[in-house]
Amino acid sequence: MKVIEHFEKANKPLISFEIIPPKRGGDMSSLLSIIDDLAQFNPPFIDITSHAAEVIYEETPTGFQKKIKRKRPGTLGICALIQNKYNIDAVPHILCRGFTREETEDLLIELQYLGIDNVLAIRGDDSGYEKPILYGRSANPYALELVQQITDMNRGKYLEDNLLDAEPSNFCIGVAGYPEKHFESPNLRMDIQCMKAKADAGADYVVTQMFFDNSAYFKFLEVSREEGLKVPIIPGLKILTTKGNLSAVPRKFYVNIPEELAKEVAAAKPEHVMEIGVNWAAKQVEELLNKGAPSLHFYIMQNSKPIMMLMKKIKL
Repeated sequence: MKVIEHFEKANKPLISFEIIPPKRGGDMSSLLSIIDDLAQFNPPFIDITSHAAEVIYEETPTGFQKKIKRKRPGTLGICALIQNKYNIDAVPHILCRGFTREETEDLLIELQYLGIDNVLAIRGDDSGYEKPILYGRSANPYALELVQQITDMNRGKYLEDNLLDAEPSNFCIGVAGYPEKHFESPNLRMDIQCMKAKADAGADYVVTQMFFDNSAYFKFLEVSREEGLKVPIIPGLKILTTKGNLSAVPRKFYVNIPEELAKEVAAAKPEHVMEIGVNWAAKQVEELLNKGAPSLHFYIMQNSKPIMMLMKKIKL
């Protein structure tokens, strides 16, 4: 079922999750345990991140060597597992960076074969490696062009014009939104205008980057509606679990951590940080739901313990 169909049929707020594949050559058992934990909450869908090749430096007897590899492959297989074993709709992330348009089309065709109806179209992080585009191939520079490519496939238009008998795809397309604006954007309103362009090109819903101050989400929602964006906007949340999050989260995701939360985490013993993070998230959830948020999306990554603690505290 499509994500937007889940919204249309829901009679209560929906809870969804995002997970990350194991590292290259890793064990799937830990990820299966996480999915088992999440499945008890009956999520309508689970997002699975995707990762392009990146630059890695490995130490050898003769010094450091530069290698190009994908540290976390497996998105397609995990999607098939979630959808067929757990009967939960899978939402794979489709990237611009690191993939040609031709590779993207092949992936989308494979997803179509598997009966996967949903994708999240994003540009992707800078991995330090720019993939060469060879042999007349092409690439999507931004998420807008990626959305346009998927929309074209939904209309039966493929990259090769001679595929006259190709079946149209039927993907529900999600895109990312940034309540504190994308770090490359000059201001929030212009960033939202870019997001609306993706909706105009065929995107069906928006899921936001994590935020820890609900006022940022409410302002983002207000300006988005002023700009004429009508698609659902799902708030994305993350639970702080370690003191290291105070520096790592803002550095990697370009988001602010409120002074009150940061001070409490900084002053706490390490073993108490997760409880502080859960309590803060519970307050966020309560306010978001009281003010009409249609859904909540949690960035789980590879640790289900915080969300298990949170779900015991909140009432839906």
